[in-house]
Amino acid sequence: MKNYKIKKTKNLIKKLKSFWAKFEDIENDYYIAIDKLEKQIASKLDIEDIEIFFMDNEAIGIGNYSRTMELIHREELE
Repeated sequence: MKNYKIKKTKNLIKKLKSFWAKFEDIENDYYIAIDKLEKQIASKLDIEDIEIFFMDNEAIGIGNYSRTMELIHREELE
């Protein structure tokens, strides 16, 4: 078992909780913004269920959930 220099204590966890709550707010805002963008794309291009595809927490391209459109890879969009 590894001996960590910084110990996990109740006090440390207590101090980190407020930062974790802020992270969750930021993460939630991020996914709301992504959802809004996807709806804008769907509306402008008239492509049902279009979405930004993620793999391993990284955006890899744009396609649609029903897979009636070929995935357009990130490299093609940059």
